Amino acid sequence: MVGMTLRVEALTGGYGSRAVVRDVDLTVHAGKVVCLLGPNGVGKTTLFKTMLALQPALSGRVLVADRDLAALSRPEIARLIGYVPQSQQTPFAFTALDVVLMGRTARLPRFGAPGRTDRDAALSALDALGVTRLAGRRFTSLSGGERQMVMIARALAQEPAFIMLDEPTASLDFGNQVRVLDQVVRLAEAGIGVVMTTHAPDHAFLCDAEVVLLTGPSRMQRGPARDVLTSERLSDAYGVDVRVVPSPHDRRISYCYPLLPTMAARPDPEGTP
Repeated sequence: MVGMTLRVEALTGGYGSRAVVRDVDLTVHAGKVVCLLGPNGVGKTTLFKTMLALQPALSGRVLVADRDLAALSRPEIARLIGYVPQSQQTPFAFTALDVVLMGRTARLPRFGAPGRTDRDAALSALDALGVTRLAGRRFTSLSGGERQMVMIARALAQEPAFIMLDEPTASLDFGNQVRVLDQVVRLAEAGIGVVMTTHAPDHAFLCDAEVVLLTGPSRMQRGPARDVLTSERLSDAYGVDVRVVPSPHDRRISYCYPLLPTMAARPDPEGTP
C-alpha cells in the first residue's frame, strides 16, 4: 500500500446532463485521511459516489494505482476500495462475524465459499477494531456504535488500499463518535488511505485530515484542515457565524463552534469579547 494513490482527475459528476460537481482534482495518499465537507446540496454525496464508481462520471476519471475504476468490475473495485455506507440495516439474523465475512466476497472466486483463511481475515479485522467480543452477536442486536465498528471491520476484511466512509459518525452518541474517529486515525496509521464525508469540521482536526470544502458545483477549497477551515471560510460556507479556536492543550487541534444569532444579541454576563 505504501506509495499507492487514489487520484481524481478533472472529475465532473451529476445526474443526466446536469453537473453537480465540476472539474474536481484530488489525490488521496496511502496512510492519509481526507474529509469531504460542505453544506447540504453542494455535491458531497455525488462526489463521494462518483469516486466509488457507484454512479458514472459525466467526465474525468478516478484511478487507484493507475487503474481507471470505470474499466473495473465491482469485485475488482472492492479489492481496492472498502466502502462503509451510512445505512447498516439487515433484515436477516446474521452474526457480526457473518457480516464481516461478507467483506471477503471480493476475494473469492465466483460461486466460491469462504474458507478458513477468510474466517481468519474476518476475525483479524474484528480484532483490529477491538470488537472480537461481538463476533457471535446478532448484528440486529448491536448498538449503533457497535454496528459501525462491524461495518468498518467488514471493509477492512476486504484488504483494500483505501476505505471510504459515508458520514461514519451519523446518529452516534458522543462517545461512539470518538471511538469511530479513533479507528479512522488507526486505519491511516496502518497505511490505509481514508476518505470520509462529515458534517462536523472538528472531525477533520481530530483526524489530522486533508480537507475538501465544497461550497458549490465549481467552488471548493483543498488543503490541510488548519489552512482550509478558518472562521471566515466556514461562516461563508454554512451561512452562520462560526468561530475556530485553537486548543490550548494540543496545537494540532482546533475547536469549531457556531454563534447563535440570539446569543449575539445578548450581552455576555462574563464580559468575554
